[in-house]
Amino acid sequence: MNETEFKKHLEAAEKSPKEIAAAVLGLPDKILRYKPFPEKWCVLEILAHLADMEIVLGYRIRQMLADSKPVIAPLDQDAWARHLGYMETPPAELVAFYGIARHHNLRLLKRVTPADYGKSAYHPEFQREMTIAEIGERIGVHGTNHLQQIEKLKKAAGGK
Repeated sequence: MNETEFKKHLEAAEKSPKEIAAAVLGLPDKILRYKPFPEKWCVLEILAHLADMEIVLGYRIRQMLADSKPVIAPLDQDAWARHLGYMETPPAELVAFYGIARHHNLRLLKRVTPADYGKSAYHPEFQREMTIAEIGERIGVHGTNHLQQIEKLKKAAGGK
């Protein structure tokens, strides 16, 4: 990945919190909690996931940049949703945390140089090294993917 591509991913990532906030602003509780199937996430769970993933990604970025031979801790995102109060946190709080944490992570990623793109950590789930460049790419699409999911849920629930 070159510097232009990396910066493009970061620009996309920077837009995501505002887009997510606009998509959920004023949604009634009925739509925030709508689930098409019991095992699928609702909008509220997606918001909590986005907030938590910024913590996870931020830690992974810091491991890659600062530690020697780091190993990424795998996570079960569905277990996090079940056990970490995803349905209990106010949506405004989740959106605010997502925006602040994303801003903080992007501040760090904007400081990396092309020489840092190859810095990595071993990811046991993928059984390979994951690089800063990959994190930059993933952070650029993560919010967008969930925004599409939110829009589908709103439609299915009869929302805006």
